[in-house]
Amino acid sequence: MQSGSCHSGGVTASHDPICTDPATALLGWYDRNARVLPWRAPPGTATRPDPYRVWLSEVMLQQTTVAAVGPYFARFTQAWPTVAALAAAADEDVMAAWAGLGYYARARNLLACARAVAQRGGQFPDSEAGLRELPGLGAYTAAAVAAIAFGRRAVVVDANVERVVARLFAIDAPLPGGRAAIRAAADSITPEVRAGDFAQAMMDLGATICTTRKPRCLLCPLAQDCAAQRLAAAEAFPVKAPKAARPERQGRAFWIERDGAVWLVKRADKGMLGGMRALPDDGWSARGDGSGQAPLEADWRAAGQVAHGFTHFTLALSVAASAIPAGNPPGIGEWWPLDRLAEAGLPTLFVKAARLVLATGESGENDS
Repeated sequence: MQSGSCHSGGVTASHDPICTDPATALLGWYDRNARVLPWRAPPGTATRPDPYRVWLSEVMLQQTTVAAVGPYFARFTQAWPTVAALAAAADEDVMAAWAGLGYYARARNLLACARAVAQRGGQFPDSEAGLRELPGLGAYTAAAVAAIAFGRRAVVVDANVERVVARLFAIDAPLPGGRAAIRAAADSITPEVRAGDFAQAMMDLGATICTTRKPRCLLCPLAQDCAAQRLAAAEAFPVKAPKAARPERQGRAFWIERDGAVWLVKRADKGMLGGMRALPDDGWSARGDGSGQAPLEADWRAAGQVAHGFTHFTLALSVAASAIPAGNPPGIGEWWPLDRLAEAGLPTLFVKAARLVLATGESGENDS
């Protein structure tokens, strides 16, 4: 599909310009192959998707797969069908509904943004610049919502788009430093019309065809223009700098049981797993190991250890369990019935710890 103009557009290994029209080719492919997702409008239609649903999906999809997001999106939109409803929700209810999706700062930012939109009368700004003024809404999400929900021309670059563009132009500057060149190249092929469809087409291409491993180049609508394909080196792009080894931290968590309930605390709003319900622990963090100190004197029994990976470190969390006959542990917390523990919205790390205690029989409910 010739456009009559060339897009030299960015850094390429061969320095050859791309002389067909990638946007036309890609949109034609998208019209036939678009994924059907609950937050999308069908390609090429005049109907715009609900900005609330677009924004919610984009926040959830950050560093998370479509398959993982689907059930959470359904639950959120059923519980809070509008941005005003979400803005009025209790923090603990939203954090509990988010549990298991990870990157919990997103849930806190979600609430802050929803409440800011509600104060504006429940309407999202319809420009990229206006969207950037909302709390917790970064450059990528602003561009995505502007393009998809409002049809604004915006350069939308997520991990899938980054991979497609790096291969299309054979951009060999290692990440993260190469991101400026990738964005410039993406800008050079982003059309003035159907910008939202183009952004979603790039995402779909990266998710289904131009995959990290074993890309299906024979099925790619951009294959004839792809510099990496001409080099027979698609999997070599994007170039990534070697990853530094993540440090391992040590910590302890404490299962405190009384009368068929377990003691849960709320973590500080800022920091790791902020605002989430959790088991008490010894203060481990990304910066260092925990103290190992229990929150109270008790007959502690070792239940074992669970491992969990965070973005910048891994955690080996030892779990100790004890049953107390009366009273409360020090500090603020709540007794949560064991038969309703699944409703507590514990983050994955503490779900692992709870399962360990219950599976090993160290829970007080098994005491005779």
